[in-house]
Amino acid sequence: MKAKDKRLQQLRATIPEVTPTAALNLLKEKDAVLLDIRDPDETAQGSPRQAIRLPKAYLELNIEEHIPDLNKKILIMCASGMRSLFAADALNQLGYQHVSSLAGGFTQWKNEGFEFEIPPTLNADARERYSRHLLMANVGEQGQLKLLNSKVLCIGAGGIGSPVALYLAAAGVGTLGIVDHDVVDRSNLQRQILHSEKTIGMPKVESASLALQALNPNVKVIKHQTHLDSSNVEQLLKNYDVIVDGSDNIPTRYLVNDACVKLGLPNVHGAVFRFEGQVTVFWPAHDEQTSPCYRCLFPTPPTEQVLSCAQAGVLGVLPGVIGLLQAVETIKLLLNIGRPLTGRILYYDALEANFRELKLKRKPDCLYCGATAGNFPDYDDYTQACASALP
Repeated sequence: MKAKDKRLQQLRATIPEVTPTAALNLLKEKDAVLLDIRDPDETAQGSPRQAIRLPKAYLELNIEEHIPDLNKKILIMCASGMRSLFAADALNQLGYQHVSSLAGGFTQWKNEGFEFEIPPTLNADARERYSRHLLMANVGEQGQLKLLNSKVLCIGAGGIGSPVALYLAAAGVGTLGIVDHDVVDRSNLQRQILHSEKTIGMPKVESASLALQALNPNVKVIKHQTHLDSSNVEQLLKNYDVIVDGSDNIPTRYLVNDACVKLGLPNVHGAVFRFEGQVTVFWPAHDEQTSPCYRCLFPTPPTEQVLSCAQAGVLGVLPGVIGLLQAVETIKLLLNIGRPLTGRILYYDALEANFRELKLKRKPDCLYCGATAGNFPDYDDYTQACASALP
């Protein structure tokens, strides 16, 4: 007898095997989880809809991120029921207490007429490009596919918008919209890393598209070379999953906030001034009790003079820090992982190298998102209401 066959005989004597029918009953009762350990090229031919797909090569490394409970009943599926025995033995050695092998594997599951799906998969190029994401249980192939099917709108292609757009494109967000009506100026290049000497004088959306396509040609870039105002804001925002506000003026911040509140969209907000920056997520629709909107902090636009970056200056690398944090929050929202910065604002002081977290509360009487808010108050004449630009 070959060593492999001898070992299989030993495993069958110690590891429980369940039939597809018994496995399906356990799954219907939510008394177990199904773990498909076949390779991606195998699961591409079909896999039970309810299965967790984790290739055997990464089983021991990643199983606890998928199934942290050592007492959970686990049913392991391979193609024919042999690799699943070896996998079950490996999980037993890790401390899992109730592991079984699916007799006959996926072949038997399919032969008995049980349902399965043809899951979407990444092609070879994408698998290579996003290989570091695929190793992470919180992302993996399904998460990467979710990113590829996501749509994010970046308000502004300036200092904050540049790192946001670059890192979202690198991460594989499938569609990136860029809203900016300005052109590239040499003074932008100190902080707006989407642009270069070669694109001075070019519309920023065109310059941004060139940089993003050069980084990841598979990302679809939608160029909105327009001034955002109350007449077009809903039309522009409504087709996206997440809005990232990297704008540099007060009217746009109020406009984006109000439209996001009305449409129920998450607004990943960032701002910088000299050596200071801040990041938060305004998303009242996510938590109707606690998550505030921008107007909960600043109910009405200021009437006093506020210095802009052009007047007060800004440390060139600071928008990079804030933009990267916004990119992180955006990816968390798209993947529905971690704890979003709703109800919290992260403040960064570059001179002190200090981060501080401040709690934000929803104002019950906020006209736009408060508990007593009635019909949407409509959009202000933002430009006239705001005295001047913020950084």
